[in-house]
Amino acid sequence: MTPSLPAEPPRARSLTEVLPQLLASLSASSEWFAPADSAVVFVVDGLGARNLAGRAGHARFLAPLSTKKDVARTVFPSTTAAALTSLLTGEWPGEHGIVGYRARVPGTDDVPNQLKGWETDGLSPTTWQRCTPIMEREAARGRPCFVVSRAEYLGSGFTEATLRGATFRVADDLIERVELAADAAAQHPGALVYLYAPELDSAGHRFGWESDEWGTTLELVDRAALALQASLPRGVGAVLTADHGMVDVPRHRQVLLSEGDALLEGVRLIGGEPRMLHLYAEAGEASRVQDRWTAAESGRSWVFSRDEAIARGLFGRHVAEPVLGRIGDVMVAARAQVAYYDDRLLDKGSQRMIGQHGSLTDEERSVPMLRLGAYA
Repeated sequence: MTPSLPAEPPRARSLTEVLPQLLASLSASSEWFAPADSAVVFVVDGLGARNLAGRAGHARFLAPLSTKKDVARTVFPSTTAAALTSLLTGEWPGEHGIVGYRARVPGTDDVPNQLKGWETDGLSPTTWQRCTPIMEREAARGRPCFVVSRAEYLGSGFTEATLRGATFRVADDLIERVELAADAAAQHPGALVYLYAPELDSAGHRFGWESDEWGTTLELVDRAALALQASLPRGVGAVLTADHGMVDVPRHRQVLLSEGDALLEGVRLIGGEPRMLHLYAEAGEASRVQDRWTAAESGRSWVFSRDEAIARGLFGRHVAEPVLGRIGDVMVAARAQVAYYDDRLLDKGSQRMIGQHGSLTDEERSVPMLRLGAYA
């Protein structure tokens, strides 16, 4: 029986539609945004709508802009690799194929990192990610397209997979990035500009979103958004959004899977991430793996099969045939404040993370969609 999974809110706006709607605004045909001469999408990694509301005192500029209508829904899994790819291609994970933080290469025992493992794990940016990036398509049509981000992302495999075709401008300081983005939009009519801020997500993973450090970083983001609003010339629109939200999982709420654990029986490989596991079963063991996990974990997590996930449209309306084998035979999506770790791994570094995401909860899937400039 298909588990009771959370339903999408009526008329929910999908993160996949943000860039197509921004482009439509440049021809005065958007259903979401007012007409604009150029468009900036300001992506604050890790800023969930619930997180922003919960720490509103640290966002004196942004918080008053946010209403119940000013939200979008990120994709499933609610993780950076899948969500940014969906934003930047306009497609769901079932089409572009980035179905989580780690996913199996079908027919192998390789479970590469799909955010940072392009160079080390042999993934091809032009074939593993299956859809044409919006920036590449628009640049080929003659539109000025810009990426403004930190220098460390220049030339990375994930950047090539999702942002190829755009002109890259770098600055490690967030306020300087804002100035570069506003200048690109002003100097190039019809431009599409992607402005990226990873600072908040980094603070959340390390300290948790309820920490003083996260609040201080949100204040930086708030100042940056105010600076962007002040820098945008007349006729340029901007929207601030995010790839996912975040929940805090303290150390004592971690579920450590150790050698001999009954939950590992019949499990050949583990992918995904701590709040959304892809379990790849040994041949003929998928149903038993699902039964064991359901019996043990259904009180605090959703446990469902690949077929159930596809039937519910969790990866989008359609899952392309080459993507099927990347999806786990069984998925475990945390509902409570827990995270699952394969404690057999020698590297325990990820167990130090407090802020987590990837699952189906509203905290992880609701993101802001705040209008600035010509869109305000």
